[in-house]
Amino acid sequence: MPVLVAGSIALDQIKTPTEHSGEVLGGSASYAAVAAAFSAPVNLVSIVGTDFPEQHVELFRSRNINLDGVEIVPDGKTFRWSGEYFGDLNSRETLDVHLNVLAHYSPELNPAYRQSDIILLANAGPDSQLKVLRQCEKPAFTIADTMDLWITTMRDELLEVLAAVDMLVINESEARQLTETNNLIVAGERMAAMGPRFVILKKGEHGSLLFGRDGEFFTTGAYPLRAVHDPTGAGDSFIGGLAGYLGALGHKNIGLPELAEGIILGTVTASFTCEEFGLRKLVSTSKAEIDARRDAFRQMARLR
Repeated sequence: MPVLVAGSIALDQIKTPTEHSGEVLGGSASYAAVAAAFSAPVNLVSIVGTDFPEQHVELFRSRNINLDGVEIVPDGKTFRWSGEYFGDLNSRETLDVHLNVLAHYSPELNPAYRQSDIILLANAGPDSQLKVLRQCEKPAFTIADTMDLWITTMRDELLEVLAAVDMLVINESEARQLTETNNLIVAGERMAAMGPRFVILKKGEHGSLLFGRDGEFFTTGAYPLRAVHDPTGAGDSFIGGLAGYLGALGHKNIGLPELAEGIILGTVTASFTCEEFGLRKLVSTSKAEIDARRDAFRQMARLR
């Protein structure tokens, strides 16, 4: 089943303690779409300006990513983000943001996209996420990502999103902020009570926790890497890999076993993202390499 991915496409500049990228392809929807496309066709919903490089358009098309839902604004400028990582790359500062065409974007889905079964609302304003959701007719499974900014500035709209989706994906600091508790188990339970059937709580290099509304629970670590060059987009690649796995299932019975397998695939997909700036490593990786790393990861889990 095709996966509908809605979110931002960006041109990023990234600085780490040892390296500095030029302008690279970024944005939540870019990472998620490329990751999902390893397993299922992707329908992408986003917006760019006429300055968006043709090489990135061709990259999307080469990955079985349908661009009919990507709006191109005449004479518009694509969303740009610049950020710097510090120390062990666990802390990051946003240096510059230019929303450009994203500032007043209101997504419109074509008739085919409205029939999508798997919906991934990559990180974006909850008002935009709600507009996408309300245009989808009978999705089998809906996933939403979020961030601290929306918890602070658009909490009511975010709570509407949570009441409407099957799964929320959120990192640990955001989970504490949203639920007003430092206990992550309590936080997971509180978020599940807000509406979604499942909640994935991302813990960065320490893996993730999956909570079900009925007390179901699954946890996994992260794939161990010898070197991390750039964690930008790792969370988006994780959720994209998971969504692609669900799309590849081809049926509507999605529960804890299917999500657990999707989390494993998402985890190893995200690990490739961290090994180079932006999407460079992920787009040079084969499905066979991802599957091999997934098998190795499973073996590590059995030996613990």
